[in-house]
Amino acid sequence: MFTGIIEEIGTVTRIQKYGQSMTLVIRTDKVAEDLKPGDSLAVEGVCLTVTQIRSDKTVFADVTPETFSKTNFMELIPGKKVNLERAMPANGRFGGHIVTGHIDGTGRLASKVNNGNSIEYTFSVPENLSNYMVQKGSIAVNGISLTVAEINGNKCRVAVIPHTQKNTTLQFLKDDALVNIECDILGKYACRQMQTLKAQ
Repeated sequence: MFTGIIEEIGTVTRIQKYGQSMTLVIRTDKVAEDLKPGDSLAVEGVCLTVTQIRSDKTVFADVTPETFSKTNFMELIPGKKVNLERAMPANGRFGGHIVTGHIDGTGRLASKVNNGNSIEYTFSVPENLSNYMVQKGSIAVNGISLTVAEINGNKCRVAVIPHTQKNTTLQFLKDDALVNIECDILGKYACRQMQTLKAQ
């Protein structure tokens, strides 16, 4: 389990592809310090299992065809910057919200506007994802815990403070960039329960 508070921006140094499977090789700094094979690591919000850590703090993680097809990993290239977060320890702080690392789908950056001391990002998302979003609720975009400022049809707007902008890969997003979306797990459970009650 993760919280959506990004610990470090890593760099993809190599991608070993096997059809729609791949092994990601990522250069890190601090997140590699206490990782070991078998640990979970969120990469752009995607929960991956670490398979190898080298002495130069290079981390290896395998990606399945399912993950490849449902995330922005299909657009990864060497040199790409990625958000990294280690799994939350039992005695850790919940600085963000409950993030599982299981991506619900992808969206695209529709617009980015400076607004005083924040930057407003608007993402286009599939209808099946927007149904799980509520104003002032939580959402994870590329693993970053954010608050939904507005939902308008299939558009989701969030406001990002300078600290988050500086310390995550949001600063590198270009127009129409593909992003990973994970909706709030509590909202998904509530929607599922309502669907079950209606079917009875």
